[in-house]
Amino acid sequence: MAAVDVNERLRTAMGLVLLACAPGLLALLWLHGWGMLLNLLLTSVGALATEAALLMLMRRPVRAALSDGSALVTATLLAIALPAYAPGWLPLIAASCAVAIGKHAYGGVGKNPFNPAMLGYAVVLLSFPVAMTQWPAPQPLDLGTSLHLVFGITSSTQPDAWVQATVLDGLRNNRSLTIDELFAQHPGFGFFGGKGTEWASLGFLLGGLFLLQRKVFSWHAPAGLLGSLFIISVFCWNGSGSDSHGSPLLHLLSGSTLFAAFFIVTEPVSGPRSPMARLMFGVGVGTLIYLIRTWGSYPDGTAFAVLLMNLAVPALERWAARREREAT
Repeated sequence: MAAVDVNERLRTAMGLVLLACAPGLLALLWLHGWGMLLNLLLTSVGALATEAALLMLMRRPVRAALSDGSALVTATLLAIALPAYAPGWLPLIAASCAVAIGKHAYGGVGKNPFNPAMLGYAVVLLSFPVAMTQWPAPQPLDLGTSLHLVFGITSSTQPDAWVQATVLDGLRNNRSLTIDELFAQHPGFGFFGGKGTEWASLGFLLGGLFLLQRKVFSWHAPAGLLGSLFIISVFCWNGSGSDSHGSPLLHLLSGSTLFAAFFIVTEPVSGPRSPMARLMFGVGVGTLIYLIRTWGSYPDGTAFAVLLMNLAVPALERWAARREREAT
């Protein structure tokens, strides 16, 4: 009976997470059209097929495990994180690695020390860096072009008709323009952050607040990430000059910030259990995101920030337990 209750709670939580992804996903569908749908289809196929194959090899029940929704949530988070119109093999590899290495290599649901979606993302980012830099402009392509880009033969020297540097790329590689000039001239800049992706970020904020209201997770990790990123960007912000690292609002509404705050750092298994440790986990992720964006080798760095803080979870738990003992 206890196992049935645990499985039912897991299915309910995964269903709520998928529902909460809907506003952000709809915004991305509006921006990228078929590319986003194809991403979601391919990551879902890769995650579910890998999960089923591994369960059969281990002679464990397939239907019950697939119905818990965890593989589908991992696939959805990966589809959101990966570039739309990526070559078809890339979402399949990312999803397969997320499930096989990030989840089942450690024993399955409830035992993974690393966030599976971020591990799958990091694998393809390190293995196929060129494909992972082809971010599309905020405009949907027709179905024929989409199918050609995803399933056809494409090359890294393809014309830039549909590829555009992201806001964080533009900010990182800027050498002469002020921030105001970047917003006026760079096609990727919108009102406060990335053009169009601002709405996706607000969609994920809306979904995250829904999950908070349903008590799927606590406020500690999201508050830690957003608070630390805001504070460090305030202290490091030097106005709108050409050497500026960007305003706090730009950092909050660009890249994967709000998506990560409510759908990545809140992953319950690879994150800490105690509230204080969760808060510090979010603080660490937010700080690392800013450091990687500003001085590291990657424009965003969310996946590496999360995976590095996953390594620190045992130390954070011990620190929080010691603080609780001292308080009593």
